[in-house]
Amino acid sequence: MMNIHTQYPPRTTRTIPALFGLFLCLGCFPILAQSPDPDFSTETARHRAHYKQEFLTEPRSPLTAQDTALLDFFQPAPAWQLVARFEPTPDAEPFDMPTYSGRKKPFKRYGFAYFDVAGTQYRLALYINLGLAQQETYRDHLFLPFKDHTNGETTYGGGRYLDLKTGDIAPDGTVILDLNKAYNPWCAYSDGFNCPIPPAENHLEMAVEAGERNFTGTRKQ
Repeated sequence: MMNIHTQYPPRTTRTIPALFGLFLCLGCFPILAQSPDPDFSTETARHRAHYKQEFLTEPRSPLTAQDTALLDFFQPAPAWQLVARFEPTPDAEPFDMPTYSGRKKPFKRYGFAYFDVAGTQYRLALYINLGLAQQETYRDHLFLPFKDHTNGETTYGGGRYLDLKTGDIAPDGTVILDLNKAYNPWCAYSDGFNCPIPPAENHLEMAVEAGERNFTGTRKQ
């Protein structure tokens, strides 16, 4: 469901891969220089190939087949599959999330995901897009936009996104945030899209060296 918040009609094909062999190494960062598990690398490569292919099936896609060769990603790292503790926020009020085009979109915070990195606790809010939620296909969709210290350096300055589903929250209240799947809004490639701006509560005071990096091609005006 890549960039369903920046374009219409929304995507229906993006999924969260099966979560097998997951582990979180909190006390041994940095682990990112180590070679990832072969199965994990294969699954991540499959996900990224699908991600690129989706650009070729969307009528309003900002990228061509040649452009997709210029997409860049951090090396897959199992350490960025974060096991988070989810806490719902049932009393949260709807609000308008601004976009980089100046328009606003209605959202509601669904809850917070709490996780540790190198012994420090962080949290990220997960949101419901109230417009998309009226469609049966997206009733269980959760949106996680965030910023971090890599923005404007190795990653897009406007932040990145992650998609989840309500069903990804386990009965024990845990949820996997696989930041290897963090992706750029379409505003990273071209003007003309309504890309939500990550709220201040989702600005991480750390560098997330995982997921999609800066586009190496020329941004379209």
